[in-house]
Amino acid sequence: MDDHRVSPACAVLMARRDPLPKGSPRVPCGSSPPENPATMSKIDADLMTDSISKILAYAEGKEIKIGKDAVKGKKRPFQETIELQITLKNYDPTKDKRFAGTVQLPHGPIRNLKLCVLATAEHAKDVASLADPRVEARTVEELKKLNKNKKLVKKMAKKYHAFLASQSIIKLIPRLLGPGLNRAGKFPTPISATDSVSSMVEEVQRTVKFQMKKVVCLNTPVANVSMNVDQVRANIVASVNLLVSMLKKKWQNVKTIYIKSSMGPPFQIFF
Repeated sequence: MDDHRVSPACAVLMARRDPLPKGSPRVPCGSSPPENPATMSKIDADLMTDSISKILAYAEGKEIKIGKDAVKGKKRPFQETIELQITLKNYDPTKDKRFAGTVQLPHGPIRNLKLCVLATAEHAKDVASLADPRVEARTVEELKKLNKNKKLVKKMAKKYHAFLASQSIIKLIPRLLGPGLNRAGKFPTPISATDSVSSMVEEVQRTVKFQMKKVVCLNTPVANVSMNVDQVRANIVASVNLLVSMLKKKWQNVKTIYIKSSMGPPFQIFF
């Protein structure tokens, strides 16, 4: 079982597709931030590596050093995620332009990501051929049975981390399900007739979505504790690069950056 609890003071940057204020910039879905070798130079590489190592050791139940104190870790009976927590400065979300964007990470951040494909008969067969218990298909006939019932749609939205949908079904979603998926921030990623279902599933599993809302503290899962140090670091670099690229004043808008496991202590990697 996965756990992605987030600190209440922070906004989760997962899959919100609510309309943004007119003029707000968007980074296209699946895009990578502009290449800038200097972007991560603001973060001490050794400090980040040491922090990641301590997070992974703590999640294994090992003893780690935090300052002068020795702290005993605890291995949890579920898969912990590793979260990126960023606080902004010189940024007023009520006045400044909000932003939204996505980035495909090198490694899927949530190990047991549950996906639902709202599928045509052909795509439903493709989902079945994956033989992946984390990926399920629902046909138009099954969606009709929900009869736009708000409770049932909400229950379905909570069951899955993300949704995909055959292109021909996308336009039917408002009529079949109402606004429930959109309100939950889980409007489906479209699958065209020429797309491979397996490659689209892999793409969604590696995608992190960001959206600036009404707070200046942002939190999103970017890795999990089953990864090694290099994998976690690669995901953090990709995520931070994207976020900084979307900020008007780049690093001048970043106040602090922390990383932590779901149940572990936070480690500050940018001051």
